[in-house]
Amino acid sequence: MSLAPRAFNRRMPSRFDTLPTSLRERARPMTLAGVPALVVHPDWTSRVPLVLWMHGRTVDKELDPGRYQRWLRAGIAGCAIDLPGHGERASPPRHEPRESLGVMADALPEIDPLLDALLAEHPGLYDPERLGIGGMSLGGMITLRRLCDPHRFSAAAVECTTGWLTELYYPTLADPPGRIPPLAHAAADLARLDPMLHMSGFRPIPLLVLHSEADQVVPWPGQRAFLERLAAHYADRGADPSLIRAMTWPTTGAPQEHAGFGKVASQAKDAQTEFLRRCFGASLSHPSPDAQRPA
Repeated sequence: MSLAPRAFNRRMPSRFDTLPTSLRERARPMTLAGVPALVVHPDWTSRVPLVLWMHGRTVDKELDPGRYQRWLRAGIAGCAIDLPGHGERASPPRHEPRESLGVMADALPEIDPLLDALLAEHPGLYDPERLGIGGMSLGGMITLRRLCDPHRFSAAAVECTTGWLTELYYPTLADPPGRIPPLAHAAADLARLDPMLHMSGFRPIPLLVLHSEADQVVPWPGQRAFLERLAAHYADRGADPSLIRAMTWPTTGAPQEHAGFGKVASQAKDAQTEFLRRCFGASLSHPSPDAQRPA
């Protein structure tokens, strides 16, 4: 009888296996209302704030574990989901730029059912009065559109994204050098999904925006114009426009100056964590002995 290992008995490594050990110890893969999710909690016993996070096009929920490690150390739980056609429900055609608005349209109605499922499955672990939402790139566009309708969130954070989709796809403002040419999208989709066109329903809450001013995929001028209009909307609603905080860099060294923030990545993640901690009044936790500083 051969004693050689039987390869077909080996478990294929998952994206979860690639996470740092200190994060895996406080993370659980779940399926919430049919949506694959990575849920992290500081200790799985305390009642803490929770942030729903959505990644950008072509990647998955396991991206950027340093973000989730920072949240845990600040006493904040996270629920990162795979967008439609991504991660555990991958469909490569849905990674194409022409599919962006379709993914956005499919993701929006998933948000509330998956949050309801998480809160019901783990009662007492998450404070429903301290819920946040955020995302990068396409995930940020979904976030800003969701905030235009009635919601339960008390803070939001987005990065390398825009709330003015019409300007993104049919630009009128000056483009940064090396701008990636945008694809045309149907007017009906833009009318339904562009946050700029639905701003009247945007309830003022603290909002953090991170962006490279040289972003070649989602140019900063369009997002800046959206934020100026949003600040005026806050004022019209009797809210302090300073609830909106924008943090930008002339350049970051990231690919296409778009995602990851390159040489300022740690600064960006630290700023986001501190913003959420202040919004929620969360208390700092102590890392486990084997934990390393997140990247």
